[in-house]
Amino acid sequence: MFVCLCRKITDHQLRNAVSEGARSWQEVRRMTGCSGQCGKCACTAESIVEEALLSHAARYTQLVSCHGDLAVAAAG
Repeated sequence: MFVCLCRKITDHQLRNAVSEGARSWQEVRRMTGCSGQCGKCACTAESIVEEALLSHAARYTQLVSCHGDLAVAAAG
């Protein structure tokens, strides 16, 4: 869905920015240009980015935990 109508930025583009390495709302804004004009989309866009950041962190934590278990099993 379109989040920023002024810049034609979608929720998918915001999530992709997080996948590509953005680690804050400000970094996503710099990467996408979202919320750079009228600002009406800022609250919605920031919520989407926060959700994407939490999801990314959970996947990373799960991956690290999984590899840690493998290392312990291999050493044991």
